[in-house]
Amino acid sequence: MRQQDMESIIREKFMALEPVLDERGRRLWAATEAKALGYGGQTRVAKATGMSRNTVYVGLRELEHTSAQLPGAPKRIRRPGGGRKRLIEYDPLLVAHLDALVEPTSRGDPQSPLRWTCKSTRQLAAALQQQGHHVGRQKVAELLADLGYSLQANRKTKEGTSHPDRDAQFTYINAQVQAFQTRGQPVVSVDTKKKELIGDFKNGGREWQPQGKPELVRTYDFVDQQLGKGIPYGVYDQTANVGWVSVGSDHDTAAFAVETLRRWWHNMGAPMYSGATELLITADGGGSNGRRSRLWKVALQRLADEIGLRISVCHFPPGTSKWNKIEHRMFSHISMNWRGKPLTSHEVIVHLIANTTTQTGLTIRAELDGRQYPTGIKVTDQELEKVQLQQADFHGEWNYTILPTSLD
Repeated sequence: MRQQDMESIIREKFMALEPVLDERGRRLWAATEAKALGYGGQTRVAKATGMSRNTVYVGLRELEHTSAQLPGAPKRIRRPGGGRKRLIEYDPLLVAHLDALVEPTSRGDPQSPLRWTCKSTRQLAAALQQQGHHVGRQKVAELLADLGYSLQANRKTKEGTSHPDRDAQFTYINAQVQAFQTRGQPVVSVDTKKKELIGDFKNGGREWQPQGKPELVRTYDFVDQQLGKGIPYGVYDQTANVGWVSVGSDHDTAAFAVETLRRWWHNMGAPMYSGATELLITADGGGSNGRRSRLWKVALQRLADEIGLRISVCHFPPGTSKWNKIEHRMFSHISMNWRGKPLTSHEVIVHLIANTTTQTGLTIRAELDGRQYPTGIKVTDQELEKVQLQQADFHGEWNYTILPTSLD
């Protein structure tokens, strides 16, 4: 059960019992709930009921000494309102100063002493103490929870400055995809997956292992010069929900990208689309298949001449690479399939990719590409002029078609 659900249940119980329990009864009930929850129970119960952790702790101590609480033993119950006042009642500026430390830029305090440091509860408590507040790190944690703060990791959502024709390009791509699919022509999404270190390195995620026997990996993630890296370049068929991945071992270049397209066509595309006359590729605007890459266009011309298809390309606008369908329809499932598994060789990567499936029917074929793809190859103006490139009326730098030389 999720922590939020558990706290909600405890809160409902407390609201139902509070009117009929005295102070000691509430304390013992809270201690019983905390004891049942085990590790972290005191914090959860305190957060759900509004009691202090110290009150729950006292209740736990009372439960441990039940012999002293036999029937007839004196029971000390304070009158309503008794006991020590809450810290924030006699230190009203504490919460405001804590809030300013946690979010200095948004709270108008650019000179905060913790602006450029890790804001742990211990650091926050020390900074508050320097301002004259008598507070410890545990109380800081409780106050942060009351203010609505929680431990958060960074989340990738910012995509940079949006191009003014971003939405229009999405509409154009969608229209092209639908038009090609209606005509029975292949539509693929292409991209390079993150390069992976080869060797017994830690891979994110967890998998089931015998208890206490995790798979041991290297402490430091330095490239093994002999094993190198694995470079998965993928082709995802948006219509058939199948994919092809070439795992390279050299460099991610335009030549490598187009070679992967060539292998996909001969192994999967041609048998599936025997009557095809054209091919649509949706791709990011940068990288080995970037819109500015001369080698990408020259290599596509060679592929068009070889397979006899009109090859149309639609690039996603700047800063929108995560919208590429191959990212969330194929690459994400590959990452889930090999989570927690060290990628000890290129062959292991190939097998893990090839065994990736989904309930929606995704299947992937994978193959090792051990060819060398040198970097720094220059394409001359004369070579580029030989490319039979037709630019679309709308953003021709993003949308274009390369004709086979035989159709020129």
